[in-house]
Amino acid sequence: MFLEIVFYTLIAGMVGTGLGGVVGGLFKKKTNKLTSLLLSFAGGIMLSIVCFDLLTSSIENSNIFIAVIVTAFSVGVVYLLNLFIDNYSKKRSTHIDECHPKTHDDLDELIHSEGLVEARKAENVKKSLLNAGILMVFVIALHNFPEGLSIGSSYAHSEKTGIILAVIIAIHNIPEGMAISVPLICGGMKRYKAIITTAMCGLPTTIGAICGYLLGGISDLGLGISLALASGAMIYVVLGEIFPQSILMYRSKAPAFTAIGGILIGVLLIYVI
Repeated sequence: MFLEIVFYTLIAGMVGTGLGGVVGGLFKKKTNKLTSLLLSFAGGIMLSIVCFDLLTSSIENSNIFIAVIVTAFSVGVVYLLNLFIDNYSKKRSTHIDECHPKTHDDLDELIHSEGLVEARKAENVKKSLLNAGILMVFVIALHNFPEGLSIGSSYAHSEKTGIILAVIIAIHNIPEGMAISVPLICGGMKRYKAIITTAMCGLPTTIGAICGYLLGGISDLGLGISLALASGAMIYVVLGEIFPQSILMYRSKAPAFTAIGGILIGVLLIYVI
């Protein structure tokens, strides 16, 4: 079972992100409309799985108070980590001023890969690229680790839920992979190197899954805490990052409807399939 989790999370993380890197490498451009709809649809399914499966299972294996407190704690931790990275990134971005929206208005900003392009224009290119690269690694790890935690915790609870979540996260990672590879290629990196770099960014998903699975396998209480931690992280990623980003990238009602469709599909996946 341990090897199965590693296999599924490699697909969700490295293959999903890497596939996005391949698409970005082939077309060297991204469509905000398509990216927005993909993000909102995947976000809807993830939110459905969290609310109708992970959280309810967390309550069943622990109790309502532990589930709520641990979920809130997880949301707070992921938010603070994101806030730290966002504040650090804003100081290094030349296009962000007082008129800029308080949240990200481009997918490159969401993962901070625009810093790699800006770094190539700096006087000390090597140092700037190194700093931008380190920042990008931290950001991708931050986004992918809780996703892996969710897969591992879900798998410890239900093999079906874990597999479904792995597939959905893989879909969610495709536009993210595109957003990583495109600026790398535009910045001068060879296509195959950009694709490999993009795929490697999905590795923290597997690390998170192993942690989630091990914690969930300790006891019923451990499983409840693990599911609550995963739920909090996923709730923040979906509501704090994916949905706002999706709406900003395609300013219409379409992202809302695809998100609703994703939620309903998620319910069907949980209770029917």
